[in-house]
Amino acid sequence: MIMFKSLPTKSGFSLIELIVAVTILAVLTSVAIFSINPGGYLARGRDAQRKSDLITILNGVGQRIADNKGTFETGCAAGAIPTTSKKMAIGAGNYDISPCLVAAYLPTMPYDPKTTGAHWTTVSDYDTGYNIFKDAVTGRVTVSAPGAELETISYTR
Repeated sequence: MIMFKSLPTKSGFSLIELIVAVTILAVLTSVAIFSINPGGYLARGRDAQRKSDLITILNGVGQRIADNKGTFETGCAAGAIPTTSKKMAIGAGNYDISPCLVAAYLPTMPYDPKTTGAHWTTVSDYDTGYNIFKDAVTGRVTVSAPGAELETISYTR
């Protein structure tokens, strides 16, 4: 009886099989990233933050008006809320609202998450990136986010 010895077999992947597998993975990853659209998710998140910030500011303004029997400017160095849209920030041409709200109505002044220069340090060093005005006829206050990315964001009360 003759015994045959089997040759050892090699197990594993060939170079061609590995290249094909990596290529397929790269294509699937690219498709997943483009379909998920991370930029859109981030923009939606920033717009949600803007909405929350504007409501916070408007609530602070409303509370100050209520506490001062219908007027905002009582005890506020910035004076009356402007009748044309002004940025809420320190500096010429802006409306310096922070000293009127911070500490009594807000812990800090909210600011736009992406607008260049928007920041909060103190009541004497800030730029919200948001605008405010009061309609001269109706007396309603409007706050808006000119840096909004996906939609127009504005609240009036």
